[in-house]
Amino acid sequence: MQAWRVHTPGEPREAMRLEEIPEPVPGEGEVKLRVLAANVNFPDALLCRGQYQIRPPLPFTPGVEICGETEDGRRVIANPSLPHGGFAEFVTADARALLPAPDSLDDAAAAALHIGYQTGWFGLHRRARLQPGETLLVHAAAGGVGSAAVQLGKAAGATVIGVVGGKAKAAVAEELGCDLVIDRHTEDLVARVKEFTGGRGADVVFDPVGGDAYTASAKCVAFEGRILVVGFASGTVPAPALNHALVKNYSVVGLHWGLYAQRDPAAVLACHTELTRLAAEGAISPLVSERVPLAGAADAVQRVADGVTTGRLVVVPALDGGAR
Repeated sequence: MQAWRVHTPGEPREAMRLEEIPEPVPGEGEVKLRVLAANVNFPDALLCRGQYQIRPPLPFTPGVEICGETEDGRRVIANPSLPHGGFAEFVTADARALLPAPDSLDDAAAAALHIGYQTGWFGLHRRARLQPGETLLVHAAAGGVGSAAVQLGKAAGATVIGVVGGKAKAAVAEELGCDLVIDRHTEDLVARVKEFTGGRGADVVFDPVGGDAYTASAKCVAFEGRILVVGFASGTVPAPALNHALVKNYSVVGLHWGLYAQRDPAAVLACHTELTRLAAEGAISPLVSERVPLAGAADAVQRVADGVTTGRLVVVPALDGGAR
């Protein structure tokens, strides 16, 4: 089969090599899946760089979530068992963790439903306790995880402010349904949020960026607001001033979705059931901006790493002619 592999850590476009390798053999409790679509995530870039919290043995294939087909013909969503990641024609995955792919979504959209939307749902509902009528501020609102948070916030009855960088991304955020879109390149984020909320600020901030985004969030979070720390796509991990949190009376809340998969898999299944319902009702729909063939996976991961994409890039092996 064909698979992209990383032999030496580096930037995705240089580190990933498309190779012909044997199909993976399932271990105990695993199944082999044919990859129908593999969603590109920012962690894939971190894996290539050797900067992710999980460091699979070299060489490995990146690709942390897929829509695949079991040998008995079921369409499922799965997290491949590294080092046999999703940017390949076949993967192995934990049989107990397979989730049914929603009938309302095609392969590419189903592949993009899992990690980003689970992160958004657990972050907004389990960690930040978002309530109907509250104001939600989403950084990187036109990105993969951000777009999921926007849709889930609207589905929860929140007023959503989307923060983006550039006119093209602003247009995407508007189409997603943001009640206000702020272009951080040309507008004063803090001033715009305070103006829009009548000086109150945002009740919940969804921050997958860190760095300057977090600094601005602390300046415009509301009384008893919650800043949800999801990731650090900017590359800068902020050092919160806890005296500021005390004086303004807000919370800084962390989210590591992978811990739910480890410690409370029943909650992950329950969340998937809710996401499937929302997708069937049309309340959420993964923003797949581009479907690329397997041969284009390295370039796709690099573009996500560089922050120049909107929504989700999804690798579809069938565009190369299908699995062999």
